[in-house]
Amino acid sequence: MRVLVTGGLGFIGSALVRRLIADTDHEVLNLDRVSYSSSFESVAAAAESPRYRFAQVDLVDAAAVDGVVAGFDPHRIMHLAAESHVDRSIDGPRAFVESNIVGTANLLEAARRAPALQRFLHISTDEVFGSLPLDGGHFTEDTPYDPRSPYSASKASADHLVRAWGETFGLPVVITNCSNNYGPYQFPEKLIPLLTIKAARGEPLPVYGAGVNVRDWLHVDDHVTALLLAVERGDVGRSYNVGGGGERSNLHMVHGICDAVEARLGPLPSGGSRRELITFVTDRPGHDLRYAIDSSRIRAELGWAPGHHIDQGLADTVGWYLDNEAWWGPLLDRTGGGARVGLSPVAAVPGPGGAAGDSGGAAT
Repeated sequence: MRVLVTGGLGFIGSALVRRLIADTDHEVLNLDRVSYSSSFESVAAAAESPRYRFAQVDLVDAAAVDGVVAGFDPHRIMHLAAESHVDRSIDGPRAFVESNIVGTANLLEAARRAPALQRFLHISTDEVFGSLPLDGGHFTEDTPYDPRSPYSASKASADHLVRAWGETFGLPVVITNCSNNYGPYQFPEKLIPLLTIKAARGEPLPVYGAGVNVRDWLHVDDHVTALLLAVERGDVGRSYNVGGGGERSNLHMVHGICDAVEARLGPLPSGGSRRELITFVTDRPGHDLRYAIDSSRIRAELGWAPGHHIDQGLADTVGWYLDNEAWWGPLLDRTGGGARVGLSPVAAVPGPGGAAGDSGGAAT
């Protein structure tokens, strides 16, 4: 098979590319525009394979997208490329409209003209469904859309476009909506890598509001397994929710990060616990209270199940970042690396560094 992966230099996309090269015989074309969060180092091992190709293309450039898709003529398209950081969507929503909506439309149009195409898998997020109360409920594939941020609205719009191209033009589409991802190679503006770095350095750990917001955490390797099942065996026109079954409040997650760092590095030089570094800061606008995924459809129909428990997965992930400063260190110098954004719906306000809130969503 020829598999086109968009956003393959991002967090989830690079994990998918590594798996495709390591565990299959497929040819892989990695299409990425190379943004601030892209990392060639994340696919370095895969890039050594003769089955791997790379194309630097911005999905907003329709002519370039048409040319690459026509030249590769993929059997599978796995569409992960997206602006994905909620806080950034508050400070600059236009980029999310252009990348996530216009870019998806351009890719869909190019896919219509790909003779060999058998599946178009669109990777989306649980945030399109809105917010749940703390005391119960889960998102299913039939939950009405209710996006609350520019990011989730742009992803919801992309989902609707994918479904429309399937219904109107007969494109063989499949959609997945996942919960918060975590694991190695995540850009250090997201909760786990950012606060791991700060806790290791003894810096303040800003947490939005009271830290009560709850997310369902999914290890990126488990997500990749689900994506491969969906693109190979998912029913055309069907959507599948993918969740890790690891609901934790943001404060619970930050406590776990502190404890995992302390288990490796010991207490602060003062002798105090790294939990003492937690600082509660002004909440961001429109902060959804809780996300939780019902994954029963993909479990029953495709035989998927997560292989990582959140507690051990978090400890292992923290350990990976502590051991791999050579990967994340240079990224901190990039635009926004480690910087707090999303305080205001009008403009970014300088602050003490990235705040622990919603992070690690569906797209790279």
